Amino acid sequence: MAESGSLSFLDGPRTELESAILSLVTESERVMRAQSRLRALLRATQAVLEQSDLTLVLRSIVEAAIELVGAKYGALGVINPERDALEQFVYVGFTDDQAAAIGHLPEGHGLLGALITDPRPIRLARIADDRRSVGFPADHPPMESFLGVPVLAHGEVFGNLYLTESQSGEFTREDEQLVEALALTAGFAIQNARLLAEARTRARWVSAAAELSAGIASTPTDVALELLVDRMRDVSDADQVTVVFPDADDDHIGVAAASGPDETSLRAAIVDRRTSLVGRVLHDGAARLQPKHSAGERDPLLISLDGVAGPAMAVPLRTDGHRMGVLCIARSPERNRFSPAELEGATDLASRASIALELVRAAEDAKRALLTDDRRRIARDLHDHVIQQIFGTGLGLQALAGQLGPGPAGESLGEAIDQLDDAIEQIRTAIFALSQRDDTSLRHRLLDVVGEVSGSAHRPPAIRFTGPVDPVVRDELADDVVAVARELLSNAIRHAHADHVSLEVAAHDGIVSVMVEDDGVGFDNDVHRSGLDNLHVRATLRQGLFEVKSSPVGTAARWTAPTAPTLNVIPDRRQHDPSVPRGRS
Repeated sequence: MAESGSLSFLDGPRTELESAILSLVTESERVMRAQSRLRALLRATQAVLEQSDLTLVLRSIVEAAIELVGAKYGALGVINPERDALEQFVYVGFTDDQAAAIGHLPEGHGLLGALITDPRPIRLARIADDRRSVGFPADHPPMESFLGVPVLAHGEVFGNLYLTESQSGEFTREDEQLVEALALTAGFAIQNARLLAEARTRARWVSAAAELSAGIASTPTDVALELLVDRMRDVSDADQVTVVFPDADDDHIGVAAASGPDETSLRAAIVDRRTSLVGRVLHDGAARLQPKHSAGERDPLLISLDGVAGPAMAVPLRTDGHRMGVLCIARSPERNRFSPAELEGATDLASRASIALELVRAAEDAKRALLTDDRRRIARDLHDHVIQQIFGTGLGLQALAGQLGPGPAGESLGEAIDQLDDAIEQIRTAIFALSQRDDTSLRHRLLDVVGEVSGSAHRPPAIRFTGPVDPVVRDELADDVVAVARELLSNAIRHAHADHVSLEVAAHDGIVSVMVEDDGVGFDNDVHRSGLDNLHVRATLRQGLFEVKSSPVGTAARWTAPTAPTLNVIPDRRQHDPSVPRGRS
């Protein structure tokens, strides 16, 4: 019984009222907490959707999830298109030192692998209690509670979101629902980021294709392939790019151009078309992607490290109606694989480059045909007009010399007639060079040598050909003749200070001879010269002879060899060994 003048309640109703008030307060706190978490989810969703770069999107998702459910560690694994491994793995909560101590990133085994094969949420109070757990690597921080949910968009799994070490001890069903909602939004964000990245990739490839086509159109064909592989390497972010053009009946393929750290060895590489990636493209003409894989028989166009070949793609390169080459673009094993969008861009670029190469080749063929016509016209005019006029002048001078009889005037006319005869021989040599199409013939090669070494000469050397030089002097013998002519002409022009130098190459009665004469200062015949020794060796190995006579008023050198094949032929060491001097010998 309450005292008089004071307000009081019975104990029973008072207890019920306090319980009701406490229940209202608890429910209010729960509602407020739920509202707070929903607002946090909205903020997290907005933060994720504001990003466009995929790497930033992934990190924003993990950071938002950690904040949302109060986790200590979080990570997001992105599954590759083949759904057999993690392509990217973004983690939050680990320090750089912890990550370095752990070493390699997860490979998708254990609980992480279970989320890949069966994309349904996994929530555990203790990770070690689940039979699917395979434990942690050395130096990995301890973890108890675990929450993993798939990242989905339109039913497609893009990855999985992992959270560990809940601040409240374990994750709740409410935590799971919130993270699922965030993961759903994240799935669309990842999908949009990938689509944006693909659009940018396609735009980059289209721009590069247009730029490359314009570059090839203004580049000679002999350097266009180098431009192609260099630009392809840049736009594809590759470590190595090669292009091959195989012979139709050959199982082994040679590299036509290469861009990479070891270009020299790549250009010398021989590829087996039966087992290589480019061989498969040559077989059916279809572009191919190849992921990183264990390398059995080594493909020299791929980058291998510790028995693993890196990712690559190969696209056909058609340069005319029937001949097809292949571009092989390769990355190191630790790099990401090429995407379908990159393969599409590379195929389009190769197609445009092929068209540009075709147009350049056609333009060069047309220019070459015009040049050939001009050469023939000039050769015809020289033969029909210039030689006839000089010959007629020579006949007139010869008649005049006969009228004058012996004496200084007659001798002067005789010298003039000899000079006209020499000019006719020079013009005939020029007519041959203009009228011949084969720039690899011995005569053309010797004319090129004369042009190379006569830059410092007072006047260009006179050159004569006698007999069937081109038909009988070929292959290694022709190489020797060119090397001998270069050596002798170089000595005469650079060191003899001669006014007149002549080169005569003759083929007669199974013998080829090279004769170089000059009216220079000469040299001592008793002096040992390494260049002359080299010419002696060449002649001896060819069962031929080398003779040289020099005096203060000039030098005459004659090298001969039989045109029939002989054994023990050596290459020109002076062409391959830069330590051998090229001075006067």
